[in-house]
Amino acid sequence: MEKKIRVLVAKPGLDGHDRGALVIAQGLRDAGMEVIYTGLRQTPEQIVATAIQEDVDCIGLSILSGAHNELFPEVIQLLKAQQADDILVIGGGVIPDEDIPFLKEQGVAEIFTPGAPISEIADYIKQRVAPQPNSVNKQSEVHKIDHIGIAVENLEQSISFFKNILGLTFIGTEEVMGEGVRVAFFKIGDVKIELLEALNQESPIYKHIEKKGEGIHHIAFEVNNILYQFEYMNELQIPLLQEQPKDGAHGKKIGFIHPKASHKVLIEFCEKSK
Repeated sequence: MEKKIRVLVAKPGLDGHDRGALVIAQGLRDAGMEVIYTGLRQTPEQIVATAIQEDVDCIGLSILSGAHNELFPEVIQLLKAQQADDILVIGGGVIPDEDIPFLKEQGVAEIFTPGAPISEIADYIKQRVAPQPNSVNKQSEVHKIDHIGIAVENLEQSISFFKNILGLTFIGTEEVMGEGVRVAFFKIGDVKIELLEALNQESPIYKHIEKKGEGIHHIAFEVNNILYQFEYMNELQIPLLQEQPKDGAHGKKIGFIHPKASHKVLIEFCEKSK
């Protein structure tokens, strides 16, 4: 069964009129989408929290109060802070034409002014959100699991457990400054276990442990050519966490799929060693 596009229709600020938003919400439902309406007088924080919780593909912001230049960009910035800026954001309401270029510069994908047909809005969302697999002429190069990454608070203690208690083959440690981590690798069969300890508070591992605690952080798949794999993901409109591959452990090039696109599992690609 094809997954339905999920849209959050939201009224930020003190605007007390929602007839137009309700009409849009019903029109998008009629177009086959799942629509969540948050009600009146929502803060940007509430809108972003609901969008992430509901795992929506698009946020439609409706405003009549004239505060669009302040509230729309705030929603965009909060999405970026939560690493959820892959969510499409569109806007509508009483918005002067001269304000539209500014809003687009801030990250609002499109503005629909009063009188825009609902079919036009629905078609735009479908075009931007729904992947077009029939247009893809590439195939994934994933051919094996390279390693499983585990976030740990104390690398030395974790090494002792995996080495002395479980008896795994210890490969060695390495610092990956670009990710702000110190890592240790173990080998078991054809798969490696990677333990990751944060070097500083800016490290993704520090933030992961602070939010979720220790545990499995990611699964890494080996690919022959990571640039090719990035192109393949882009053709499928699968969001990545960076535009280009970056340096990882053992001199490999790596990159990550946004967990929103991979059922909340952080997936890493790592290029096969030459």
